[in-house]
Amino acid sequence: MINVLKHCYTVFTSRFLTVTIMATLFPLTTTCSPTNMLMGAGAEVGSATMEARSYSSILDDATIGTQIKGNLFNFSTSLFVDVNVTVKEGSVFLTGSVPTPELRIQAIKIAWQSDGVREVKNEIQIRDHSSLLDVARDKWISAKLRFKLTLDKEIRSINYSIDTVNRHLYLMGIATSASELKRVFAYARSVRHVRKIVSYVRVNHKNNDEGSP
Repeated sequence: MINVLKHCYTVFTSRFLTVTIMATLFPLTTTCSPTNMLMGAGAEVGSATMEARSYSSILDDATIGTQIKGNLFNFSTSLFVDVNVTVKEGSVFLTGSVPTPELRIQAIKIAWQSDGVREVKNEIQIRDHSSLLDVARDKWISAKLRFKLTLDKEIRSINYSIDTVNRHLYLMGIATSASELKRVFAYARSVRHVRKIVSYVRVNHKNNDEGSP
C-alpha cells in the first residue's frame, strides 16, 4: 500500500506545475474534478488576482510547498499527514502535531532543504509527556538565543530556525557567510543549560568568506 501511495505521489509531483499553470491561465474554464491537493494548488494560484502576490510569486510558493510535502512524504507518510505546510513569498509556515520533539526537528530540517525558502516558522505541537520544567527550560534556551541573534545587526536572524529538545540546541537555516555562522555558534555556546549544539545550517556559498565554524 505504501509503495502505491509513493508512486501516486511521484506522478502527482511530476504533473503539479503543469496543472498549476493551467489553473492560472484558465481559472474559469476548467471542468475536471482534480484531487484535493490539486484543487488546493489551483485555488492557491487562482487567488493571485485577489491578493498582493504576483503570479510568479504564487507559482514559486506552490513549487516550494510541493517540494516540502514531497520530502515529508518520502521521509514518513505519518509526517506527511501530521504536518501542514503553507508558503507565502518564500516564508514557510509549519502547523500540526507530531508525537515527539525529534519529529518536529525533522520537519523543520526538511522544510529548509527546499530551494527558495527564506524562513521557516514552526508552530508544530508535540504530543509527548515531557515535564513542565523540561519544556520551560527548553523554551527559555531557544528564546534566549533568538534574543541574542536579533540584537546582532551583523546576523540575519530571520534566516535561522531554533529549537531545543532536552537541552539539545538545534540550529537550522541558511547563513549568509561562514563568519556569520561563527557568530551564531558563539552566541549558542554562551546560553546557559545547553548540553549540545546540533547544526543543520547551510552556508550561502556565494558569500562564503571563511571556513566553517
